[in-house]
Amino acid sequence: MKVAQAATIDVVCILLFAVVGRRSHAEASDLLGVLGTAWPFLAGCAIGFVVARAWRRPESLSTSVIVWISTVAAGMLLRLLSGDTAKLPFVIVATLVLGLLLVGWRAGYRAIQRARIRHTSRASAP
Repeated sequence: MKVAQAATIDVVCILLFAVVGRRSHAEASDLLGVLGTAWPFLAGCAIGFVVARAWRRPESLSTSVIVWISTVAAGMLLRLLSGDTAKLPFVIVATLVLGLLLVGWRAGYRAIQRARIRHTSRASAP
């Protein structure tokens, strides 16, 4: 997988998190509102990409965990520094949902790749 593909999927996951979160709190889902909610987590994700050196293996489990933790930790810190809140229930939900999304898509991708390799090796065996 190319790093641009992985980054795009991560951005979509974070935007989805922001849209669903805003809708669940009856907040507007306009572009500026969604970006206002998502930007700290997008910045945290970018930090995670650098820390994990995601350009090497963007789909790896170790990359996914680093990106996930960076997204949540830096995202919460940036929310607080920008004057927003980070109450414990939000931190818990964000950690779980972003983990499911950011680690989950990579786990699914890796499972599909392993299945393809097994299928190809069985098909080529005599």
